Amino acid sequence: MSNSHDTYFIPEPSRWPIVGTLSLFTTFIGGSMFLNGYSSGPYVLALGILAVCYMFFGWFADVIKESMGGNYNKQVDISFRWGMSWFIFSEVMFFAAFFGALFYIRVFSVPWLGGEGAGFVTHMFLWPDFDAVWPLLTTPDMSLANVESSYIAIKDVIPAFDVPLVNTILLLSSGVTITLAHHALKKDHRAPLCWWLAATVLLGFVFVYFQIGEYAHAYHELDLTMKSGVYGSTFFMLTGFHGFHVTMGATMILVILFRSMKGHFSSKDHFAFEGVAWYWHFVDVVWLGLYVFVYWI
Repeated sequence: MSNSHDTYFIPEPSRWPIVGTLSLFTTFIGGSMFLNGYSSGPYVLALGILAVCYMFFGWFADVIKESMGGNYNKQVDISFRWGMSWFIFSEVMFFAAFFGALFYIRVFSVPWLGGEGAGFVTHMFLWPDFDAVWPLLTTPDMSLANVESSYIAIKDVIPAFDVPLVNTILLLSSGVTITLAHHALKKDHRAPLCWWLAATVLLGFVFVYFQIGEYAHAYHELDLTMKSGVYGSTFFMLTGFHGFHVTMGATMILVILFRSMKGHFSSKDHFAFEGVAWYWHFVDVVWLGLYVFVYWI
């Protein structure tokens, strides 16, 4: 296929979309079975995850071959950029929904349950002793249908200037290292490119390591779990999904590192690198919001 500006590369029919659909369906079924206590659930879930990994390896291998074969011209590059831009926009909306839920709970729901505002006396009927303070260290447990409510007390919250501050420094540093890697690539300096990418991968996985330790500390020493009322659910929902995105981003950068070591990309042709860099900077920005609104304020 010619790489001229007046042609647009159309790939041959591929099996990967149907493989991906079946893999995701198997993963969802296995996850549902696992959560509902079926003994075969973990095996079906593992099969689905392995199938998804197989799909990713195979599909991306084909795309890399097409790229290295010179099939992608400027028009295809523009399509890739639009696709990545819309994907990141969808991720922005994803996190905006959870930040919006946190905002509504803190600014409206908790004050209303504490009796704030004209006519809001809900707390007098449900929890007369309810203390509308954020974070909610003591949350009424309504699972027991009796007059006296049972309470799940959180011993403490994760301090903002402990592990979260270290993780903030790590992620901000990783944003610098991947930018330096980009500058090295634009100058066709292969060795600095690989070293800065390796530093970014290391910083990303160290972040994940510290977050796992933070979760273990929260569960076993602070009694802060997903069952710890609305504070626990919002905390783990936001930080958990972000941690998943960091893991996926660091994995993608690791793939870019391997490709760079094999001589892929040039100063003028490196959208795969740029797409992953965009994603990583997005992850950095989301963490800054998380650090301020979940840990600090």
